[in-house]
Amino acid sequence: MENVTEKLIEWGTLYGTKIIAAVAILIIGRLVVGILTGIIRRLMSRGKVDETLTKFVVSLTRIALMTFVFIAAIGALGVETTSFIAIIGAAGLAVGFALQSSLANFASGVMLIIFRPFKAGDFVEAGGTTGSVESIQIFSTVLKTPDNKKIIVPNSNITGGNITNYSAMDTRRVDMVFGIGYGDDIKKAKETLEQIVTADSRVLKDPAPTIAVSELADSSVNFIVRPWVKTADYWGVFFDVTEKVKLTFDELGISIPFPQQDVHMFQETSA
Repeated sequence: MENVTEKLIEWGTLYGTKIIAAVAILIIGRLVVGILTGIIRRLMSRGKVDETLTKFVVSLTRIALMTFVFIAAIGALGVETTSFIAIIGAAGLAVGFALQSSLANFASGVMLIIFRPFKAGDFVEAGGTTGSVESIQIFSTVLKTPDNKKIIVPNSNITGGNITNYSAMDTRRVDMVFGIGYGDDIKKAKETLEQIVTADSRVLKDPAPTIAVSELADSSVNFIVRPWVKTADYWGVFFDVTEKVKLTFDELGISIPFPQQDVHMFQETSA
């Protein structure tokens, strides 16, 4: 019995200090990690970093720091930590190879959130599709098409190509082309187009609209009509002006050429 007691006292003396040190490292380390992650969160919030990225960075930082705290606590117990570090490194390398595409999407998501080529609500053309941005996530971006379809685009597809943001600027130019017949009065047609465009209250006076003959085509004289509008009015002006031009040209007898083909039939006479 005395031998057992002596062994327990010896074991307690030998390992008790190490256990206390390991527990202290875990407790203090957790407190320090909480303080550091809190500081990172506040700094990112002050920098107006996207909340999604903030949560992800804070979570990743907490995991990394707690891993170091855990390894330090194990080391305090006298356990050799070199093997643990090697295992963690090998596991990280294996996961990295297995998740190459996911990591590429993650990196692209961080770039989109930091550099903000577009934001939620913008109408964009990116990643081979066009639509309104519903949300920008870490691995993908959600778009809604004009016909109300939801499309999830990997972020690497977006950053790997051109991004056209139709909502980025406050104003846009509406580019339209109208053709008249060669026998019609060019001056009359131009004046009519000017009246139609300037009569629309949504068309901006500065920059002034451009209306000019752009081409003497095979079967028509083509006018370019380029008014400037607020971005939100783009499609409304495009559709309304197109309809108004057709109706007004019909009233004034100005023709709008269209492709047509004459078929001549010959009847053979028998000898």
